Amino acid sequence: MTQYRISEAASLVGVSDDTIRRWVHEGLLHAEKDAAGRQVVPGAELAARAVEIAAGSEDRSGVLRSARNRFVGLVTRVEIDGLMAQVELQCGPHRVVSLMSAEAARELRLEVGSRGVAVVKATMVVVETETDLRG
Repeated sequence: MTQYRISEAASLVGVSDDTIRRWVHEGLLHAEKDAAGRQVVPGAELAARAVEIAAGSEDRSGVLRSARNRFVGLVTRVEIDGLMAQVELQCGPHRVVSLMSAEAARELRLEVGSRGVAVVKATMVVVETETDLRG
């Protein structure tokens, strides 16, 4: 069973260490001690909590679409140069960058601090994992 130390769990979910400790205290996550005596949380429970958090940031636009990968966040940068624009969103712990026409960026009235939803539809997604030698 995969387990994460408090700091690792916090980094993966995009919250502070104190938030993970509070969730443990409130019973939202279970914690136990590892062989070194450090507090750890089960990976499966952390994953379930991450899904709960994401549900609170759903795209509530009412628009139906085939893409399943939607990242709700805040616009952190809009750079318009000629015919093109580069827009950056911070979606939880993830930075999403979009290149679009300058016309589209203006029509969407994108500005730093506005809410945005990055919708990604890809035919190929690569998933990587670390080699875990801890057993």
